[in-house]
Amino acid sequence: MVQKYQSPTRIYKYPFELVITAYERRFPTCKLLPVFLGSDIISEYKSEDGAIHVVERRCRLNVDAPYILKKLAGVDHVVFVQKNSLDRRNRTLKIEAHNESFHSRITINEHCMYTVHTDNPEWTCFEQDATLEIHSFFGFESVVEKIAAKQYGANIKKGKEVMHAFVNELKEEGVTYVAPWRPTPSAAAPETPSIVDQDAEEPVAFELEGATGDDLATTSSDFGSMCMEEAASLERARSNPRLEAEYIERHLGHLSPLQESRLIQLRKWLTETHKGKEEMSQIAKIPKDAHILRFLKARDFHVEKSREMLVHSLAWRKLHGVDSLLDNFVSADVVRKYFHGAWHHHDLEGRPVYILCLGQMDVKGLIKSVGVEGIIKQIIAIEEEGIKKCEKATETTGHAVGSCTLIVDLEGLSMRHLWRPGVKTFGRILSLLEANYPETMGRLTLVRAPRVFPILWTVVSPFIDENTRKKFVVYSGHNFTGLSAYIDQKYIPDFLGGQCKSAITTLSNKTVPRTFYQYTTEEIELEQEKSSDNPSLLGRSAYQTAYVAKDFPQEVLVQVPQKNSVITWDFDVLKGDITFTIYRSREHLSAPRHEHHVPGAAGGIGSQQYIGKRMSVGVDLVTCCQPCICRDGDSIQGSHVATSPGSYVLQWTYFDSSHSFDPLSLNKSHVIYFVELFPSERVRGSMTSLQSSSSLSTLRTSRGPSHINV
Repeated sequence: MVQKYQSPTRIYKYPFELVITAYERRFPTCKLLPVFLGSDIISEYKSEDGAIHVVERRCRLNVDAPYILKKLAGVDHVVFVQKNSLDRRNRTLKIEAHNESFHSRITINEHCMYTVHTDNPEWTCFEQDATLEIHSFFGFESVVEKIAAKQYGANIKKGKEVMHAFVNELKEEGVTYVAPWRPTPSAAAPETPSIVDQDAEEPVAFELEGATGDDLATTSSDFGSMCMEEAASLERARSNPRLEAEYIERHLGHLSPLQESRLIQLRKWLTETHKGKEEMSQIAKIPKDAHILRFLKARDFHVEKSREMLVHSLAWRKLHGVDSLLDNFVSADVVRKYFHGAWHHHDLEGRPVYILCLGQMDVKGLIKSVGVEGIIKQIIAIEEEGIKKCEKATETTGHAVGSCTLIVDLEGLSMRHLWRPGVKTFGRILSLLEANYPETMGRLTLVRAPRVFPILWTVVSPFIDENTRKKFVVYSGHNFTGLSAYIDQKYIPDFLGGQCKSAITTLSNKTVPRTFYQYTTEEIELEQEKSSDNPSLLGRSAYQTAYVAKDFPQEVLVQVPQKNSVITWDFDVLKGDITFTIYRSREHLSAPRHEHHVPGAAGGIGSQQYIGKRMSVGVDLVTCCQPCICRDGDSIQGSHVATSPGSYVLQWTYFDSSHSFDPLSLNKSHVIYFVELFPSERVRGSMTSLQSSSSLSTLRTSRGPSHINV
């Protein structure tokens, strides 16, 4: 298995030439890098004009490995071959390195690049990535992999320190500016960048006085552009497949090099598989970096597990229109009056605080008034609002705020809260939150827990994830002293011993009047029994779901009444791989010829077919596009301009990437899709752009041609 490591883009706010001068001080030996034992030049090339300088070195490294591994290998150090290609004309330095030692057992390839910052020509960007493939290593493959990951992270941190140390060393020697390469009339002798002393008459571009660590020095003329750059850094980082290190530290918090690498890998995968989404539809947005990071944390930064969890969550959001929920959401009147919960200032770490008076809440009355879906919709709206508050807190506090603090007041909690439909609803809500809002709760405090709480906790705790249970802190009686440890005294609510007025509605009668009831207990239990794993939150969803089994494709019939109408689609592959194709039937189609129910699918959902088995391409069918393979996790949008009226069929078929021939296996894929037809008069002004993409030539994916973009 190949392990990939990707570091965020590191920005040195010094000119390229100064950074390269500092970098070259590493050779032939570097006292600041104990792991670097020395190097010898294998080959060297310089162009006549001095613009190109290529050096290949053999480097000796002392890897921090256990003694037994070094004993088995029979060496004290490893040898790497490094090739540095400096292009002074284009201001780039490309570094390629691979291991020479144990190449038959381990393959390590590292790529680094120094370039000029795209927005500021006097800043330098550094990017680094590596791949590790272990073929065999005396049975210690997993140990070697951990050592490599540890060494990679240590080298990144040390490399940053060494660069700043050498820049400061240059400053102490009076070197503050290195002139860029310029072509000369005579190229007889290579020209090297000249070094100008601090007292030289030539203008000095960068004053390094007082620069330490990550301090970034510029002249006063650059101060305005730096302010503009900082203001635009957030938007630039979000649109950049390779995140900047400063952006991560400021907006996402401190991450280890390996965690940064995992974040970049997952983010890059999303930008490739969801490319074109935001331009085409607001329904399918690529999540923000903080949201991606939550899923990585929930799966201990395992990229594949995080990707699978995130893909299903994105499909869930699309299926129920969660991204636009807050735009038109209004709580029901009974919820506003009897749902005792509200946002309440921030804690000492800047987290938004939500207070829920669960013990005073008539759960049965609320569910009977708005139904299970009404309660779930209210909780989702609170979660969405909490995410927005975290984003705002990140901007105002100056550090990353990615989670909220929840205080649950249990005063008044009794056995009446063990109403069976209410407990089932509670479990359903927790499952939904853990699947779609992981790591959004930084701290959970239960206050005024009554004596009956241990019994209630025994009932509800099985619904709570183990990692979430670790965040619970319980205070019984009227002991509120623990709140002041993480909430400013002036913000503690008055009913919890503080002096701050809470926004939570206080009623003398906490019971919901029966005049609000719209559901009976039997109706609620029946609704819960019929609900699937993905219940509708906002009524009927525009998206359909289907399980595509082997030999049983899923087909959607679209009747096109006139030529130049446009068929559009949007679908997500939640499981397995599929092949997507569009056909036009020469005969009129109306009803499906076959419907297939898939065993094991939720609700028995299956697929339907309009194309008969005896119908053939070229005789009965016209292929509107070449079949394209869509992989597990792909999110696809596209359109096709129908040049002729008639019956069009969009077809998804199961694609067996593993070439399994096991007749007993339930080979099936899971997709959700939305198909819409636009009459020609509605898109007449956009026909040129639509026709250019209707051939499906713009197919993109990280693993094959599967993405269809308008």
